Amino acid sequence: ERRTNNRKIIERNGPMDHNCDPSEVLANFKIVLVGNSGVGKSSILERFIFDTYDGQKPVTIGVDFHSKSVKLSDSSVIRASFWDTAGQERFRTLTPSFYRGAHGAIIIFDLGNRESFESLEKWFQEIQTYTNRPDLVRLLIGNKLDLEARQVTRDEALRFARLHKLLYAEVSAKTNEGVNHSFYELFEKIYSNPNVWINDGLTEAGAVRLNSRGSEPRKPACSCG
Repeated sequence: ERRTNNRKIIERNGPMDHNCDPSEVLANFKIVLVGNSGVGKSSILERFIFDTYDGQKPVTIGVDFHSKSVKLSDSSVIRASFWDTAGQERFRTLTPSFYRGAHGAIIIFDLGNRESFESLEKWFQEIQTYTNRPDLVRLLIGNKLDLEARQVTRDEALRFARLHKLLYAEVSAKTNEGVNHSFYELFEKIYSNPNVWINDGLTEAGAVRLNSRGSEPRKPACSCG
């Protein structure tokens, strides 16, 4: 547990598959998750990291920090470090440090909650204001695909994503539909553009400078942990 600006940061490390060698980690990708409170940010992350779902999960207070090592389609191993912050206004004092050094951002809304979709512009502008990386890769996720009554159409969400040049996916943290694929699409997109991460090296244990790797397109791969 750590504290930043008097706010609690909870750190949790996800499992690493025995096929992953920690010494082979090429890069640490910092990924921030934003969106209105209650859209399922933490549930999506828990599903990806631990393959679990808790329908009664409490609202995030402060910041949750998770990490997981994954293997990409060319067998390169990266560590994804996720910063999951509360959506309430009273936690916005965390904003500058939350975004600093991020390589990717996931903006999440609830397909069954129109207000969460209408708030996307606010979250997009916040990312634009506080990130210091022009090539930041951004993924828009519509969560709760399992709900029968949706208030946001796929076409509406796609229009927003295209307007702001975002990747887009619809997922269900509850059923796990689309979750892994959306995360790997983000990782592969970041990895395929070395300008986003190549000068950072590793920011955690085993700090090294990275050599340039090819940037050819890569297809999604299975998880490494």
